Amino acid sequence: MKSKEILKQMTPYKPGKQIEEVKREHNLDRIVKLASNENPFGFSSEVKKQLPDLITQLEKYPDGYAATLRKKMAGFLNVDEEQLIFGNGSDEIVQVICRTFLEPGANTVMAAPTFPQYRHNALIEGAEVREVPLNNGHHDLDEMLQQVDAHTRVLWLCTPNNPTGAHINDNVLSEFMKNCPSHVLVVIDEAYYEYMKTEDYFDSIAALQNYENLIVLRTFSKAYGLAGLRIGYGVAAKPLIHILEPSREPFNTSTIAQAAAIIALDDQSFIEETTTENAKNKQSLMSFLDENQISYYESEANFVLIHLPISGDEMFEHLLSKGFIVRAGEALGIPQSIRLTIGDKEDMAIVQQEIQQKLAGILK
Repeated sequence: MKSKEILKQMTPYKPGKQIEEVKREHNLDRIVKLASNENPFGFSSEVKKQLPDLITQLEKYPDGYAATLRKKMAGFLNVDEEQLIFGNGSDEIVQVICRTFLEPGANTVMAAPTFPQYRHNALIEGAEVREVPLNNGHHDLDEMLQQVDAHTRVLWLCTPNNPTGAHINDNVLSEFMKNCPSHVLVVIDEAYYEYMKTEDYFDSIAALQNYENLIVLRTFSKAYGLAGLRIGYGVAAKPLIHILEPSREPFNTSTIAQAAAIIALDDQSFIEETTTENAKNKQSLMSFLDENQISYYESEANFVLIHLPISGDEMFEHLLSKGFIVRAGEALGIPQSIRLTIGDKEDMAIVQQEIQQKLAGILK
């Protein structure tokens, strides 16, 4: 059997350590996972309450068009129903975009580091990947434009960016869209959209009225807390959605995921309460880092990238032994750092204490 040559050079996505595995390895009773940017406050109580009623007719295929969720989402965003595409998480829509637009001879432009699935899926399709290093955690949009040529098909903007948490502000992104050639599809990935509290946010949904080469990706996995159900969506002009749809699997989102997303969408009080609490806990963390002269990237997401005087792997192992799973920067392309998901107030106080203890004698 002969596979694509590029696959021999690639490795599958490696998820972080699972809770039960860490418990066994370190003989711990309680583990706090702060590695995958999940919502530490769970998900809407309304979803939990209504979940038993959703587990019916599992023998039947789901609605491949997600008609009920589509109608709900269109009303929520004030867009046309035909402007939406749904995926098994927004990850799948990344895959659909690459499957639709990328091929040998084409190229795609992205920041480095950023969400790794852009690169992963582009390489599988045989496209050239042009990566532009971040500038102090931010996208270098000027250099990204310089990388665009007649063969560029897709350009990726993750805002807030994973793993740095930096967002692209309104003035900068508006100017970028004006200058980006219309033959290039611009993907604005807003997986952490609900966590942004900044006033200089680029209104990506409104921008769709002006740019047919723009698609906005969002998800129910982060703030809505439905990561285990896997459902996300893309919003774009109708002609672009029509181009993408044939690349989508026919029954790609489950009946339960669609129904849960509708319920979660109705519970905006859960989003407001948990994102507000997240912002408070994040501010407390940043104050702690400032007090201890530990540098970090300002973040508009539900995580903070913390720079360290030691390797991220070493801090990862220390925190793991204390019951906290974080993400080492070495695995993210930013050595001597950790990406720390913001947890609840009590857990954040403990993890800050553990970071301080580990760095005792190193910090001034």
